[in-house]
Amino acid sequence: MASLITDLQSRGIRVEAAVESRKGGAGPSDSGMLWIEGVPVTLPTTAGYATPYVLRREDDGLAVYADGERVAAASSAGRPRYYDLTTDDGIPYWKIALLHLDSLASTVLQTCAYWGNHDQCQFCGIGLSLSAGRTIAKKRPEQLAEVAVAAKELDGAVDATLTTGSTYGRDRGALYVATCGQAIKEAAGLPVEVQFEPPDDLDVINRVHGHGIDSVGIHVESFDPEVLARVAPAKARTGIEGYFAAWERAVSLFGAGQVSTYVILGMGEDPELTVAGCKRAIDIGVYPFVVPLRPIAGSLMEDCLPPDSVYTEGIYHQVVPYLLSRGMDSSGVAAGCARCQACSAMASVERSIKLTASRTG
Repeated sequence: MASLITDLQSRGIRVEAAVESRKGGAGPSDSGMLWIEGVPVTLPTTAGYATPYVLRREDDGLAVYADGERVAAASSAGRPRYYDLTTDDGIPYWKIALLHLDSLASTVLQTCAYWGNHDQCQFCGIGLSLSAGRTIAKKRPEQLAEVAVAAKELDGAVDATLTTGSTYGRDRGALYVATCGQAIKEAAGLPVEVQFEPPDDLDVINRVHGHGIDSVGIHVESFDPEVLARVAPAKARTGIEGYFAAWERAVSLFGAGQVSTYVILGMGEDPELTVAGCKRAIDIGVYPFVVPLRPIAGSLMEDCLPPDSVYTEGIYHQVVPYLLSRGMDSSGVAAGCARCQACSAMASVERSIKLTASRTG
């Protein structure tokens, strides 16, 4: 399954049956959302990649075919029921927060200080869904709380993942996203991850923790300084050491495994630096969520391709065993992307390693 999912996320799939999907924005963009043999997966369904994979409808559901041969059963959750609801002032719930398989997700500030200028992250699409009218610029805590209750009760949402565009303030938007997370926890009782850049004052992270947040994502994107400078100039000014300082503070508050960082593969990074950075992060209690580049139509990297699956799986097989050796795995993450795992095959590699170990005694 790990090899299949890695290849699907690299090469995409042609869809002959309608599936719930996400277009544009700051989440798993331009992606179909499926369970493949019971494993949650997001994968490209709209890009024009040359792919042998096809999703077809069968009498009892869906299936993945490769070169005409059935390789896996699949299912789609379909349109969430809460998408049909609106707030009292007429805003559709789906413009406030989306359901990514079983995780409620929202970008609470859909604007970013770096968007549309020389600091724009090349892989990012945060401004695209706003310009297309698929969301609103600022989600209020009470709106998110209302939607979270509905998503839990009507569609079985199990956690909430909140991110934000960076602001010019010293907290980089961390305190607002934490306030939104607190509102969701109090109203719906869902575990919440909030995601933000390292604030100028690390005491902000203490204040985020004070809002009762369960997990935090502080995303470096690449451990290769040259790549970071090229694809995310503002993050590069914080510097990789700046991220480690923020992670250390966060781990001291939230605990090992409840702090994560995205590590994107396929942007020209040095694989040795990447693996070394992941291992150093793991050593201090940070979960490096390794994902293949998902080029977003309309972003500055829209013409790029995802990395080769052999390369991606090779990185997984160096990082995941190290995670397990340090007593961390995805099952221990309370909320967020590293809990969901649908945008990576890391959890499938985890299961494979554990199964092999159990069989060999």
